Amino acid sequence: MNFCREDEIAPLRAQGFELRVGVQYHWRNAGYAVFDDWLARFRSKRRNQIKRERREVAEAGVEIETLAGEEIPDDLFEPMFRFYLSTVRTRVWGRQYLNRRFFALLRERYKQRLCFVVARVGGEPIAGTFNVQKGDTLWGRYWGATREVRNLHFEVCYYQAIQFAIERGLSRVEAGAQGEHKLARGYLPVTTYSAH
Repeated sequence: MNFCREDEIAPLRAQGFELRVGVQYHWRNAGYAVFDDWLARFRSKRRNQIKRERREVAEAGVEIETLAGEEIPDDLFEPMFRFYLSTVRTRVWGRQYLNRRFFALLRERYKQRLCFVVARVGGEPIAGTFNVQKGDTLWGRYWGATREVRNLHFEVCYYQAIQFAIERGLSRVEAGAQGEHKLARGYLPVTTYSAH
C-alpha cells in the first residue's frame, strides 16, 4: 500500500505489513497571486539565480507551453512517450514500465487530469514533463528531453509546475522522490509511508 496516511500505519502493521519510510519533495502554495510573489520569499541571491536559470532557457531559443486537459493536442502524446523513453534509457536507475499503449489510453481516458509542460525550439518539441492534477494537487512525474539545454529540467519540471499551481489556485505540487536539488527550488522534504 503506497502513500499510507499516518493513521493507517498501525492497523496495517497489526496485519503483518512492514513499514517503509521515504522522502518526497513538495511545494506548498501560501496564497501566492503570481510567480513573483513566490520568488519574493527567497533571499536576493537565490531569487536572482532562479530568474537567471529561467532567462537562460529563453535565451537558448526555447519556448515553453503548459497545456492542461482538452488543451493538450492528441499529437503531443507520442513526443511525451519519447521524452519518457529518453529518461529511462539514459539513466542508470531508469526502468521502462510504461509503454506506447499506456500513453494512448491516457489520451483516450484520462486527458482531463493531465498537464503537459512542453519545451520547443522552432516549433519542434524537444522536452516535456508529464503531470497529473487531481483536486488541489499537481503531481509531477515523468520528464525527458531529446536535446540538452542548460537549466531546462528546472524550468520544465519545477518552475512551470509552480507557476501553473499558482495560476490555478492549487495548494501543492508533489515533485516526487530523489534530488536534494529540489530544495533550492522551493520544494521541501515530506516524509512518506508505504506498507508491504
